[in-house]
Amino acid sequence: MVITEQLGRPPRALRAVAARCPNGHPSVVQTAPRLEDGTPFPTLYYLTCPRLCSLASSLEAAGLMREMTERLRTDAELAGAYAAAHRSYLAERDAIEPLGTTVTAGGMPTRVKCLHVHLAHTLACGAGANPIGDELLERLRAEWPAGDCAAG
Repeated sequence: MVITEQLGRPPRALRAVAARCPNGHPSVVQTAPRLEDGTPFPTLYYLTCPRLCSLASSLEAAGLMREMTERLRTDAELAGAYAAAHRSYLAERDAIEPLGTTVTAGGMPTRVKCLHVHLAHTLACGAGANPIGDELLERLRAEWPAGDCAAG
């Protein structure tokens, strides 16, 4: 299974492939709100593309999460769109199975904690779903997709 190769382990709580790269390989999976053992797993969209994971990790290492979190404090329009992304993400996950929590993913709605989650959200739901994910994808356009992204 390509997703197992991408992750280097079997996927957990896999529901569906939510997005594919232009080469046709999975880039994002949708996961169940609970793991097989019943443990809550609030991350609905999970990035699997090794190339995108590497690029997101590089941006995180460069301090982009801190910069984006600061922008949320000073840009009311961005903060509003990010809060809307949080509400939409929560509603979509709760429609599958409510977890009884308002925790979504990636630090939403007040901080940016994981760039991978935001990229996955944008890729799965399309432009406009998550302003942070939209911006990240735009930053990475020159580098992704490029080459064979299926292998880890």
